[in-house]
Amino acid sequence: MNTFKKIEELRAELLKYRLENKKIGLVPTMGALHHGHISLVEKAKEKSDVVAVSIFVNPTQFNNPEDLEKYPRNIERDLDLLKKAGCDIVFTPEVTEMYAGSHDLKISFGTLENSLEGKFRPGHFSGVGQIVSKLFNIFQPHSAFFGQKDLQQFFIIKKLINQLCFPIELHMIPTKREDNGLAMSSRNERLTQEEKLEAGLIYQTLKLSAEAILEGRSIHHVIEQANELFAKNERLKLEYFEVVETENFTGISTVSDPKTTALCIAAEIGKVRLIDNLLLNY
Repeated sequence: MNTFKKIEELRAELLKYRLENKKIGLVPTMGALHHGHISLVEKAKEKSDVVAVSIFVNPTQFNNPEDLEKYPRNIERDLDLLKKAGCDIVFTPEVTEMYAGSHDLKISFGTLENSLEGKFRPGHFSGVGQIVSKLFNIFQPHSAFFGQKDLQQFFIIKKLINQLCFPIELHMIPTKREDNGLAMSSRNERLTQEEKLEAGLIYQTLKLSAEAILEGRSIHHVIEQANELFAKNERLKLEYFEVVETENFTGISTVSDPKTTALCIAAEIGKVRLIDNLLLNY
């Protein structure tokens, strides 16, 4: 496994593989890796000749400076996990390498960025679009792999690929979960064991709600039910629970197509903000 910190050195290495007609698969991450990330690497190994992973905590997608400061970092552990998983290339740049000079470029994703995560985290998806575009330009991968946990982000990136004509095949990998259903996340490292157990309510709510909708209950009913479940918990604070159409992530009142319907949720516990989702046709 080769590790790079400089863009030009990485490009020179990737060019060797490209000249050999090797397929490059990219897994962009912000580090603090867990089994969910490793599942992306494993899928990339299935689909690619060369697996490349980036580890970069991107400052432009954080609208909360405290969240950026407290974001978990453990590069040595990350590199060890990636080596064991069979990763070929790791890119670990400094902020000054990725954002030399000013970085005031803004990317708008229209309606898709103004709902749910975009509404609660202004500017977040512009930052995501900026860093993913940079990584796509640097790596020029044949395919890229993202987790379903960040579902809205996945559709943001899908729009980015389509509208900027990146020749990249995009893959969404199912969310990996703890035994109680809690979605694996780097932010889980900031939770106590008791908080992790309580946070299982997030997935329980999603599953109960999806089952209720498929049984014919109204979306209005399941949203009320979700709010009631969280109201009974003293430490979990529900930020939003919505049933949306994945084309634009705006709330819907009736389901027209289960294949493009998702239940999305955000909640806070122990000053840690957690998100999750479930596709209705799961």
